Amino acid sequence: MENKKYTFVLDVDGVLTDGSFLYDSNGKAYKVFGPDDADALKALSKFVNIVFTSQDKRGFLISKKRVEDMGFTLENVGSKDRVNFMEENYGLENCIYMGDSFLDVPALCASEYGISTCASDPLAQQWSDYVTEREGGHRAVSEACFWIAKNILNLSTEEFLGFNADSIFEEYRKKRWDKDEESR
Repeated sequence: MENKKYTFVLDVDGVLTDGSFLYDSNGKAYKVFGPDDADALKALSKFVNIVFTSQDKRGFLISKKRVEDMGFTLENVGSKDRVNFMEENYGLENCIYMGDSFLDVPALCASEYGISTCASDPLAQQWSDYVTEREGGHRAVSEACFWIAKNILNLSTEEFLGFNADSIFEEYRKKRWDKDEESR
């Protein structure tokens, strides 16, 4: 693993969410978040800083609640200000940025690594170092975390997750086999 301390900066809408804004008669009421992203972010946070950004003023409190439920903080930073935000707080050479919009292109280009989702705007995808196979709100962030662990931090899955799935499988398979043998 590199000694460099990276900061993973994520735009919320379209990355952590599926990009949908659900309205009722009072305005924006809900956003759709997906599974596994929180667990993968928690695993990654042992190795990198995690920072969320949003410029969604009407839906900010919805995003803030979800981000805080995951144990992180949300910064209200507009797309035009994200490059300066990253440079002043973390150094661009230490940032991994994940966004989905054409407005995210400057941050994707300026950061050390840029990541977008497969449902991102084509310009965002064009200027990304990695494009996920999954859409925002559908485990794209989890996929990005695994990609960062493997390709940037050079971590094995066991180092990243803290367990070896192959040996767990073999251990439990053997226990079941032994139990089946005893019952015969």
